[in-house]
Amino acid sequence: MRQGIVVGLCGLLGCGGGSDESIQNPTRDVYESWVKVEPPGVVCGNNTQYKFFVNFSDKSDNLVVVLEPGGACWDYDSCTGKNGIRGAANVNGLPDDHYKLAGFISPFINRSLEESPTADWNYVYIPYCTGDVHTGNNVATYADAAGTDSVEFHHDGHHAIEEITSWLDDNFTHVPKLFVTGCSAGGVGSLVNYHFLRNGIKSVKKGYMLDDSGPVFPSSGYSAPLHAKIRSAWNVDSIGGTLPASFTFDDMGTMNTALADEFPNDRLATTYFQRDMNFSLYSYERFYDFPPKEEILRMWNEDTKLLTALYDTRDNLDYFIPYWRNVNDSHCSTLFSFAGSDIEEKGLTLEQWVNDFIDDAPIESAIEAPVPGEDP
Repeated sequence: MRQGIVVGLCGLLGCGGGSDESIQNPTRDVYESWVKVEPPGVVCGNNTQYKFFVNFSDKSDNLVVVLEPGGACWDYDSCTGKNGIRGAANVNGLPDDHYKLAGFISPFINRSLEESPTADWNYVYIPYCTGDVHTGNNVATYADAAGTDSVEFHHDGHHAIEEITSWLDDNFTHVPKLFVTGCSAGGVGSLVNYHFLRNGIKSVKKGYMLDDSGPVFPSSGYSAPLHAKIRSAWNVDSIGGTLPASFTFDDMGTMNTALADEFPNDRLATTYFQRDMNFSLYSYERFYDFPPKEEILRMWNEDTKLLTALYDTRDNLDYFIPYWRNVNDSHCSTLFSFAGSDIEEKGLTLEQWVNDFIDDAPIESAIEAPVPGEDP
């Protein structure tokens, strides 16, 4: 299967060396334009063909991989888009022009943003249509509450990552820097799948990972019911043998420290808002009988204390946690741009922090104190 993908795209990608002496990856037939790739056998939630997109650079061999956001689902109501229930995006498949969302979703795959540290890198955009934060390994049949209707749903996120990683390994022979990121479901996916991408793309010299607004909190906190639900619905135990040895499903927060220990020379970080009213709702509302906003945020704050304490135990784990932004319910620090995602009291801007992070300059973990009058 893997060989077939490469052979089928050889004409498109080229088989020679780079035109610039500093470029060691194969010569491509097209640069700075999105190319669709359809890995055989990988499907979206509705069993239609999965696809991802690549945008090649003739200026850099560095590679940024962005995983798309879009909620999650684990039962009939959430996987069919029932009114009033938070669900998942693109469950009915992906159009061929889905790449048009890429620059809108993330500043890291937008060549027109000069402030982006990855403006001239190679881009990989991983769409999201499996409802499983890019991690599932299950074909589930979900029935409605009355037992009169059901839906078959393909949580094929893990398979997608496997095939994408194989393709990237075959087609990128020189990767000085690999940066894996995404927000929300894509943030979780960037954390959980960093192990696979970092090990699977064998030419990578150094790796970087930024989980934006998809924190995987320690299971000792309020996220435990969510962790238990997705563990079952998405059959994630089935991939346990391929995950870092020190990770345990009994405490999913150990993924953070497991990665830090596995890749001690890589830089790993998270960013999100203290007043995030999106991911926090996915995390708590259906498991705690739809509590009011301030109770949701109290649980979020307590889980944040657990996560930052965990990050403080490793030198290569960092966090940047502002208080509030009047965009998208304070969800996703890097969505659209870096604007408004600053920690003013410390004189820190997310734009500079991220640039320093990728440039191997010194950074500090920071969390903003509550700002009176914000988030009215």
